Amino acid sequence: MVGIFADFGVSSDQLDDADRGFSFQEDGPLDMRMDRGTQKTSAAVLLAHASEDEIEAWLRDFGEERFSRRLAHAIVQSRRFGPLLRTSQLADLVERTIPRGRRGIHPATRTFQALRIAVNRELDEIEAFLQTGLRLLAPGGTMACISFHSLEDRPVKLAFRNEVRSGEFEDLLPRGVVASPEEVKRNPRARSARLRAVRKGEGKD
Repeated sequence: MVGIFADFGVSSDQLDDADRGFSFQEDGPLDMRMDRGTQKTSAAVLLAHASEDEIEAWLRDFGEERFSRRLAHAIVQSRRFGPLLRTSQLADLVERTIPRGRRGIHPATRTFQALRIAVNRELDEIEAFLQTGLRLLAPGGTMACISFHSLEDRPVKLAFRNEVRSGEFEDLLPRGVVASPEEVKRNPRARSARLRAVRKGEGKD
């Protein structure tokens, strides 16, 4: 292949569709599956059966949530009164359990990110993509990736760095490229995006 481009972000169409359950801003089923045709386990099912330790690990590792233990305990305790089936239920629970963070950032933001990653095994998919994709590139071929948070950017940065150190690839964007203030004004969801790219050296099979 001469070029591979990956955009790891969730599409705006999915985020804006309350029926998909990705957003806490509108009420909808607590689903979060990228492919409801093949995936059986929704976020609601995951939370209904996971242990407190498992939930705490997802919130800590996938959401980088400071209050992961407190929140995991609250989720498990809430199951005594019935399952969490709606996005509004989970968002309200988070808001009651942990303090608000930075101004304008809803306290459920990290929780919803963590559950979405857990449901879809997103980080595993990124690792598999990077491992396979870099090997498929033909000499002179380029791989470019856009990530939207540090958990996505970290494996890309590490994989690209390792390939560059091997002498097989050239780093085209050593520090990555982020959206300009003008672009963020037009599209606020671009504020956390970062583009990285590497090129395979000529004659490298």
